[in-house]
Amino acid sequence: MRSKAPRTGADDWTQTIRPKRHWWDLRLGELWNARELVALFVWRDFVSLYKQTILGPLWYVVQPLLTTIVFTIIFGRIAKLSTDGMPQFLFYMAGTVVWSYFSTCLTKTSQTFIANANVFGKVYFPRMAVPLSVVLSTMIGFLIQFLLFCGFVVYYMVTGTAVQPNAYALLLPVLVLLMAGLGLGFGVIVSALTTRYRDLQYLVVFGTQLAMYLTPIVYPLSSVHGKLHLLVLANPMTSIVETFRKGFLGVGDARWTMLAYTAVFTVVLLLVGSLLFNRVERTFMDTV
Repeated sequence: MRSKAPRTGADDWTQTIRPKRHWWDLRLGELWNARELVALFVWRDFVSLYKQTILGPLWYVVQPLLTTIVFTIIFGRIAKLSTDGMPQFLFYMAGTVVWSYFSTCLTKTSQTFIANANVFGKVYFPRMAVPLSVVLSTMIGFLIQFLLFCGFVVYYMVTGTAVQPNAYALLLPVLVLLMAGLGLGFGVIVSALTTRYRDLQYLVVFGTQLAMYLTPIVYPLSSVHGKLHLLVLANPMTSIVETFRKGFLGVGDARWTMLAYTAVFTVVLLLVGSLLFNRVERTFMDTV
């Protein structure tokens, strides 16, 4: 009895990898199918961040505390900047927690192609899984810092400080999504450009620090006037910071028009970033 020869047709394959032919070939379905891989990347990023350090995950708590203390001394006690009547420590911690999440997402995702060139050159998987996992793992750190911030809010409320959380606090999931979208969008654009222009990777940290001073982190929006006020309003992070403070502290210039502007900006940025990332992904191994 003769055995049948094994089939070699296309039906034997569970997945067919084809090159991307055009800019709009985003293949979001592949990214969804790779969700377990994204989860593994998230765990790897979270665990390895402070691996072999003395304090370990406590750095998620220590870092915002130290930053807030420095801001309180320099901008509160020495420069005597306004905090809209809020305790300086609480005011600066609110800005620090929000900005830290956005800036970390941006700086880490901007290194996607450079930092993962060896892995990308050996095995195929949806490349967008890497920056997406960075955004999600960084979100865990944000939640830890947010709980720390909430602890201080409760403490100041108990001690009689005029802190007034309100319904704007319910917008927190929206604010987190907007921060994640902005960080991911800017990050993948920079990552795509750095495959050809390596100088950009050295400018990201400096540019992020400079952008912080165009965001009401160490000062309230109400203290900015003239042309500088328009420039700060054009910053999509401004509405997020102001709405966050309005919701949890009761002070801040929260406007629905500003949030709508940030939402539209984020969608456009993600679209442009995804298209550019998709385009560079096809040929980046020749330039990295």
